Amino acid sequence: MEMISRRRFVSLAALVAAIPAGLAGCTPRATSGAGSGSAAVAAPAAGADTLRVGVRADVVGFGYLNERTGKYYGLEIDIANELAERLGYRDVAFTTVTPDDRKEILLDGQVDALVACYSIAESRLKNFDFSPAYYDDAVIAVVENSSLIASVEDLVGRTFGTMAGSNAAPLLSVKLYEEGFTSGEPLQANEDNSDVTFDTWRLRQYASYQELSDALEVGEVDAMVLDGAIAHTYMNDERSILEGFTVEEVSYGVATIKDSELSARVAEAVQAMLDDGTIDALVDKWN
Repeated sequence: MEMISRRRFVSLAALVAAIPAGLAGCTPRATSGAGSGSAAVAAPAAGADTLRVGVRADVVGFGYLNERTGKYYGLEIDIANELAERLGYRDVAFTTVTPDDRKEILLDGQVDALVACYSIAESRLKNFDFSPAYYDDAVIAVVENSSLIASVEDLVGRTFGTMAGSNAAPLLSVKLYEEGFTSGEPLQANEDNSDVTFDTWRLRQYASYQELSDALEVGEVDAMVLDGAIAHTYMNDERSILEGFTVEEVSYGVATIKDSELSARVAEAVQAMLDDGTIDALVDKWN
């Protein structure tokens, strides 16, 4: 592992996602049921009959692909379908994305929008526009019960695991620094920062959530840090959420290319879905 400077860590911390105040407070209103409710915001461009949406395939209740049937299910799948209908598209085409590739897939034009557990973050506003938030969540830590870890203080000298490409690692780094858990000084790191040693803790990053979950099971990491919505997919009777430790509150929004023609229409449609109770009803359906 190579030695790295504090300046390198500060650069990493600068990428931490901070939810804009105007977006973070978009909490769904109560409703008696779901439905299309309003007319389409605007017709799609000529020839654009299909809305191409990047979604997750591994998050139960949000975006999950049944490989046997080839169909996606979850809150975000329903939101994407509803969004396409309101925007006047005849069909929706789903593309599986991961935290590691979703940015490039949207930037490259392979999809028109992301509805993929993508948190509204200041670091992402350079490239993307976000709709009002459709789901509020938090980045949390999960431990094995057999580890007897009961608080973050029990993790001094131990290893935290995150998913590569997510915001969890920089958010965690700053959280531990702000709480006085660490000086924030990285001592060693490999080339892609998938294995970083700090003064009081170690960070390991994994290519998939399944690999992260497996690492926790075998003791390769002592705590896995991820969004609460995603954590539920990998919970069992032998695991617990670490009480009293929230890394960061986050909110999910629909991402589109910054200043694109689609951005304003998507934002308007999602806001309408919040106002008429559609989002609230879909959240109730899947939670």
